[in-house]
Amino acid sequence: MSEPGKPWDEGGPERLYTVSRGRAPQEPRHRPVELVSLIVARAEPEPGTAPEAAAVLRMCQFPLSVAEISAYLVLPVSTVTVLLAGLLRDDRVEVRAPVPAAVLPDPELLQAVMHGLQNL
Repeated sequence: MSEPGKPWDEGGPERLYTVSRGRAPQEPRHRPVELVSLIVARAEPEPGTAPEAAAVLRMCQFPLSVAEISAYLVLPVSTVTVLLAGLLRDDRVEVRAPVPAAVLPDPELLQAVMHGLQNL
């Protein structure tokens, strides 16, 4: 813990312990939260909500990935997943699958387009 005369270190382990309330990352009952999972708020922050949780609820009005939330809050991903697990348990946020990679078009279609362009 910090000494009384020493300034608070924003990146110190005491802050991370306080933000996560001493909890360790666990597998949520819902969909697992991955680095690229999209998080969407389902509720507004209530009075008395922890500052980090309130920030997540405010910033996730539109889908954000766990990595983006971690970067905006300047917190490790492990701490953010603990924070999100609590919000998920209380149904205050929703987890969505990441946007799938674009499916490549059929090679025959590409060849037909290429030949058509060459004939112009």
